[in-house]
Amino acid sequence: MNANPKFHRITHPVVRHKLSLLRDKDTTAHSFRLILEEISQFLAYEATHDLQVAPIEIETPLETAKFDRVSEDLVLVSVLRAGNGMLDGMLRILPFATVGHLGIYRDKFIHSTVEYYLRLPRDVKGKRVLLLDPMLATGDTAIAAIKRLKDFEVGPIRFLTILCSEYALKRLHDEHPDVEIYSIDVERELNSKGYLLPGLGDAGDRLYDTH
Repeated sequence: MNANPKFHRITHPVVRHKLSLLRDKDTTAHSFRLILEEISQFLAYEATHDLQVAPIEIETPLETAKFDRVSEDLVLVSVLRAGNGMLDGMLRILPFATVGHLGIYRDKFIHSTVEYYLRLPRDVKGKRVLLLDPMLATGDTAIAAIKRLKDFEVGPIRFLTILCSEYALKRLHDEHPDVEIYSIDVERELNSKGYLLPGLGDAGDRLYDTH
């Protein structure tokens, strides 16, 4: 198993149970969306354990006292289109976060990544970013997306995914050794088309019932 200290595998039994449901080819698109949203909430919790907080005075029904509230700006960036399946779950846990979208894919004809859409919140410089994409297979899209975010001088980046390959983990670490990765599982291998095995198929197609 990957020994990279920047890699964090979520091993909670409930998460692994829900992952088995995502893998099942008979899980409907509707159920797939709901389960991915639930798993994303666990990822949000794990990946934000060190958010900065500040004391604020609050009046409870019995007295006034100081309690902690998150004081750090946080940006969620979804890699289109599958990353959108993780957004609702993230925002349930992190409603104070702002949201960006990045459309990028690997073109098999030019053998390079192509960016077709980018919209980030205003003033992202120095802010912590959670980059969302359910699958980390070859690593091409993730590496390009992280490089693009760094063009805007964002703060620390954490890549949140459901499944990944050892190959992509190594590539991403070699290209961006500062980026932490949170995932549920590491897959056995990639097939000839770059799909994770045993995997769960194409996350975007499973989410939106497309082919």
